[in-house]
Amino acid sequence: MDEEGRGQTCHLLDLPWEDVLVPHILSYLPLQHIVSLQRVSKQFHSLVQVYLANCKTFNFSAIGPSIPKEAFCAMLKDNKVLQNLSLQNCSDWVTDKELLPVIGQNQHLQRVDMSGCGSLTRHSLVAVSLSCMHLQHLGLAHCDWVDCLSLRSLADHCGGLRSIDLTACRQLKDDAICYLAKKCSELKSLSLAVNANITDESVEEVAKNCRGLEQLDLTGCLRVRNQSIRTLAEYCPKLQSLRVNHCHNVTESSLDPLRKRNVVIDVEPPLPRALVLLQDMLGFAPFINLQI
Repeated sequence: MDEEGRGQTCHLLDLPWEDVLVPHILSYLPLQHIVSLQRVSKQFHSLVQVYLANCKTFNFSAIGPSIPKEAFCAMLKDNKVLQNLSLQNCSDWVTDKELLPVIGQNQHLQRVDMSGCGSLTRHSLVAVSLSCMHLQHLGLAHCDWVDCLSLRSLADHCGGLRSIDLTACRQLKDDAICYLAKKCSELKSLSLAVNANITDESVEEVAKNCRGLEQLDLTGCLRVRNQSIRTLAEYCPKLQSLRVNHCHNVTESSLDPLRKRNVVIDVEPPLPRALVLLQDMLGFAPFINLQI
């Protein structure tokens, strides 16, 4: 190397930002490190702004409780290419005021998780349904504000939905779930857990319309009975996982055909009667090889 070459020094920020630093370095850093990096210098601040404007995935679940709402707004104000947005653990501060502008300018969102964001309202779900036509995955667990009208709006505009978590969305009743099943027939994963309003009507409508269903969570759906589980077995040949813990009206008579298809079920099959009698007599269940 000549003297001129040895005298030249290449700094990190001399590398192409959008072609090298953003996709090959910053994209591998945790979000909290990105936030800290912009405080290093004006150049690093500018680099981080370029990264934030072109970032396709934002996961605030790790730093949600500690990030100020102003920082959230500033980080996403120039981003119009988001595809994945997770707001878990942001329940202390995220409201419609912060979220609606982000949703409105990001029409390519495919995955949104608002689980546990109790300070949002139905307006956020309506905004998602109207802006995010390509939405495939939606998390709404423990969002008590989700109502039948906002879910209908989602079903009308996001027919390509593949998975939705409606755990503990207790305002929802059979009519809303049936409407969703008819409009979003490509659903592969659905949770209706912890909702005492859900009955066989919902489960049967889901089974008949969403025949590619692979995962269904009915945990704590106290009004679901054997009939709808039999319908599920009949219409959903691709079912892989079924959760029915605390569904006291669902018995082994409807679950056994699914077990024989190797569907993973979260409740154990009952012991054979002979073993029950032995357990009562001995005080414990003896090991017996049932294959003999």
